[in-house]
Amino acid sequence: MSTHALEIAGLSVQYNGQIALEEVNLALPEGAFLSVVGPNGAGKSTLLRTALGLIPHAKGRIEVFGNTPKNVPSGVVGYVPQIKTLDRRFPALACELVATGLLKRWPGRLSASVKSRAISALKSIGADYLADRTVSRLSGGELQKVYLARGLIAEPRMVMLDEPATGVDIAGESDMYDLLGHYQREKNATVVMITHDLNAVCHLCTHVLVLNRRQLSFGSPTEALTDDSMRRAFGHVGHDHAMFIGVKHD
Repeated sequence: MSTHALEIAGLSVQYNGQIALEEVNLALPEGAFLSVVGPNGAGKSTLLRTALGLIPHAKGRIEVFGNTPKNVPSGVVGYVPQIKTLDRRFPALACELVATGLLKRWPGRLSASVKSRAISALKSIGADYLADRTVSRLSGGELQKVYLARGLIAEPRMVMLDEPATGVDIAGESDMYDLLGHYQREKNATVVMITHDLNAVCHLCTHVLVLNRRQLSFGSPTEALTDDSMRRAFGHVGHDHAMFIGVKHD
């Protein structure tokens, strides 16, 4: 069994003959908090979807707790997607949506035990008041909380999140990051999060991967978020990221 939560070596992914990711290499210890940053189209979501076994890779190796993505046991990894494919008109309750993270399907009828676990997952993020609310009545921030509870219901060893603050206001965003940090510490869980929020990266993360189809840097926030890697990723240096990590502008 690998000592790493996520291990990637020489990973390349292609879509229709076009390179989406090329030569990604990293070894992430268990209990780490990794942020993946880069411009739109950099391959960030592709990396997560590859680690989840949802898309194949052209070459290289990727392992989650020593398993290939397709062989990771159910419940080991929780996933919070950026794009919500759920039709908001679907007549479902929030607790039923949360329960799909455990059942891997829509429940015809929630058993008492599954509903209890769904409510507990919502309660763990301070959102149990949403349990019996229909998804059509959820705000964007409330829906994101429900999806977070869905990702945590099985108490996974790893949580993967694709821009979890999308649609969440500033106060809700801060609460969500606090919840993630608390879950990571309490469960010694590994968190892999795609985000554009460099403030959150610098305050939450132990590791950062900077991508623009190719791996530009990987390491601690101080090591990874350099002026050089930011220029290569975005074509410019961000306004204030350096002040949080002690990196001096040229």
